[in-house]
Amino acid sequence: MFAHLSLPLLLLAFVAAGVAVWIAGIYLSNTTDVLSSRFGLGQALGGLLLLAIVTNLPELAITVSAALGGHLDIATGNILGGIAIQTVVLVVLDVFGLGRQDALTYRAGSLVLVLEGLLVLAVLAVVVLGSQLPDTAIVARVPPAALLIFGLWVAGLWLVGKARKDLPWQALGTAPPGGRPESKGTAKLKKDEKAQQKPGSTTQTILVFVAAAGVTLVAGVVLESSGDAIAGHLGMSGVLFGSTVLAAATALPEVSTGLASIRLGDYQLAVSDIFGGNAFLPVLFLLASVIAGQAVLPHAGKTDLYLTGLGMLLTCVYLFGLLFRPRRQVAGMGLDSLLVLVFYALGVVGLVVISGHH
Repeated sequence: MFAHLSLPLLLLAFVAAGVAVWIAGIYLSNTTDVLSSRFGLGQALGGLLLLAIVTNLPELAITVSAALGGHLDIATGNILGGIAIQTVVLVVLDVFGLGRQDALTYRAGSLVLVLEGLLVLAVLAVVVLGSQLPDTAIVARVPPAALLIFGLWVAGLWLVGKARKDLPWQALGTAPPGGRPESKGTAKLKKDEKAQQKPGSTTQTILVFVAAAGVTLVAGVVLESSGDAIAGHLGMSGVLFGSTVLAAATALPEVSTGLASIRLGDYQLAVSDIFGGNAFLPVLFLLASVIAGQAVLPHAGKTDLYLTGLGMLLTCVYLFGLLFRPRRQVAGMGLDSLLVLVFYALGVVGLVVISGHH
């Protein structure tokens, strides 16, 4: 559909789709809050699960579109590259959300968030293991590694939900009150109150949610198709483009929802949305494998495994930040955010070098 368009028209389509994703992401965030409150879904399902899935609708659309078209390099690059760039979203939230205040991980200090980060690492470890299996290792058309990733994600959600209610640590594993101006519960109550006061019936809210989801899905397909054509015009590899420019465009919903959470003083939810989304993304390998009719993970190349390692490294930096909670800022951001930014920049340089050898 976009193959015969000129580069300026392709860029226009890509930017327009990115704007649509941003606006739809705001509506998705608002309606998710309202529906979670009105249906009593709670934070575990309404926040970590529902919001993680809806903010990753562009990635879902791109994965389905790429798998149907047989572009497995775009699919894997978007999934694995998306994890690294979405972790960098925390840098954006640290700089533009908090400004010249404390570091983000100081405000959001919580052992529950550490558990969510460990779930991301566990899922990515299986990605590395699954990439080494032969593509003939399929049971009932389902690759065991992709199924294990899905199982780990479900088990992780259950454990995180359990930890939110009863974690056998002092103060339920939450940082001292001085770590942030408002507790997570207070921010959640504010969100619930705002959700209950939102005008419009529940039916109208559901319709807006579905419409925003539809726009996000369509815009995601446009992003993938126009992005693939742009990569061809610029001579970029599918993996390099998918893991940088395309992944950054599809991370826009996480930026909008994260800034909204920080404005409410709910710093934990802002970090939780990112970790939750990163843990969910590798689950798409199961969907991609079923659609493509073959195991996608064994076809992961050097660049895919490189991006997996980069995502794990960036996650580890923030895990240390959550545990040690550095308060001091450097260049307007926490020390951990600065390290993540440096590591990601170096990682992209390494990615260019690797792509140049292919």
